[in-house]
Amino acid sequence: MSSVRVNGNKSPSLTNYCSYRDPNTGHDRIGSLDGDNIQPLSFASGTPLENLYEVIEAGEQGIIAAGKPISRSDVTLNAPINGRDILCVGKNYAEHAKEFNSSGFDSSDKVDQPTHPVIFTKRFTSIIADGEEIFSHPGFTDTIDYEGELGVIVGKPGFRVTEAEAMDYVWGYTIINDMTARERQRDHKQFYIGKSPDTFCPMGPIAVPASKLDKVLRVQTHVNGEERQISTTGDLIFSIPFLVMTLSEGQTLMPGDVLATGTPAGVGIGRKPPVYLKSGDEVAVSITGLGKLSNRIASASAQNPTVRRIQETSALHFSNAAKSLGGRTGLVEINGKPTNVIKSEQEGGSPVVFVHGLGGSLDFWTPLIKTAGLESTHSLYSFDSEGHGLSPTKPQSKISISSLADDVRGIFDYAKIESGGTLIAHSMGCLVAMTFVLKNPGRVQKLILVGPPPSPLPQAGSDGSHARAALVRQSGMAGVVDAVASAGTSAATQKSNPLAYAAVRMSLLGQDPEGYAKACTALAEATDTLDMGSIDADVPIITG
Repeated sequence: MSSVRVNGNKSPSLTNYCSYRDPNTGHDRIGSLDGDNIQPLSFASGTPLENLYEVIEAGEQGIIAAGKPISRSDVTLNAPINGRDILCVGKNYAEHAKEFNSSGFDSSDKVDQPTHPVIFTKRFTSIIADGEEIFSHPGFTDTIDYEGELGVIVGKPGFRVTEAEAMDYVWGYTIINDMTARERQRDHKQFYIGKSPDTFCPMGPIAVPASKLDKVLRVQTHVNGEERQISTTGDLIFSIPFLVMTLSEGQTLMPGDVLATGTPAGVGIGRKPPVYLKSGDEVAVSITGLGKLSNRIASASAQNPTVRRIQETSALHFSNAAKSLGGRTGLVEINGKPTNVIKSEQEGGSPVVFVHGLGGSLDFWTPLIKTAGLESTHSLYSFDSEGHGLSPTKPQSKISISSLADDVRGIFDYAKIESGGTLIAHSMGCLVAMTFVLKNPGRVQKLILVGPPPSPLPQAGSDGSHARAALVRQSGMAGVVDAVASAGTSAATQKSNPLAYAAVRMSLLGQDPEGYAKACTALAEATDTLDMGSIDADVPIITG
């Protein structure tokens, strides 16, 4: 294996690309696997690599080592690439084509050697990583079989690629075990159903650029330690360049497309009588320079892991999540939503909860807290409202004054404040705080309102907030920052205290546009009158 210099030390090559789940952030990362260690990788800028598609596009020269190696045993390994169906070739080794044709399971052209490549696909939900168990699908198949294969990974878009130039479109290789339910492959005539059961496409453990490997690679498969398949890619009926040419004749190949090139002789149905895999059997596929892909057949009582994996996947992504690394890091769950909460608990100190206003964050209260020395006398709880500061928001989550008040209740529950609390709020946060107190009598002793807006909000104010929500969705925070910052600070403040004015602008520009737009809509819809006379707390009001 070639070596490179990392931080002045001689280290293994960084091109044994693997995908793994970062245990700290929960994010997928790319590293280079060397034995039992993984070297995390990043773009040359330092930004972590998240998937092999990025590796392919960035190129080897745009990738560097990032931090210290980690133990493979400390992370969960993924398949090196995922997200698309696998393009596959059947009957592409002469001896395998013969054994398959004579097995009684061949529903294709019934000849020992095909005249054209036999092309099919495996559904991407069948992809699993090295070391994961293969679900045995009891009741669906009794004829589980293995097929060790070389997987070709496309490196750039290609349409009608000639055979002569085809290798220029190959980025690299990985190992694939083309697991098959033989009776389903036979009965459905086309291969898709028999080839695509969940977990039937183990892949990995690494992907390596073609330039780092030999021109001809040995493919070898062992079952429970017994050699079953051995051949080389030099024995392919249809070469890799021919396959790239064939597949690109009527469709555009994409970077990251994976092509399984076919399996050598020695599969289970080729034995006399056929021998199928059963629970506990381990299949290990080895290819020159790509390591070994090992997977065990799960017990008949095991659950299908693909179901859980898909259930945990959502097309609905948080807005304002990048600041907290996907809404997962450093946040507290409040009312089922990840929320940025800062607490400073003082033994014996009475509790104080802070609610910021539209376009603000919990840091709005820092000058007051520090100047008044509240940290030494009180237990303090401040938080970023949904979609503001570091708190993300999901697209289906509608923000309203009432929902924000419910989140304040969640903070009180989190802080275990049942009564006697002090609640301090600013601007739109005053409407939120008043709504909370009205809905939760007895929990707040003192409600301090700083610059409360009118209740109900006048029609002109409602129309203006709706318009601001539309504008920020169209133009981003830069489209509203001048008007909002100017309206929110006096001319005297802008002139005499430019630092404060700059802080207001920075707070606004640091907001997520969608989170801010949702809050603008919440304010615009605050058209119900809040009954101040029914508030069971002392209510000092600060204006000006």
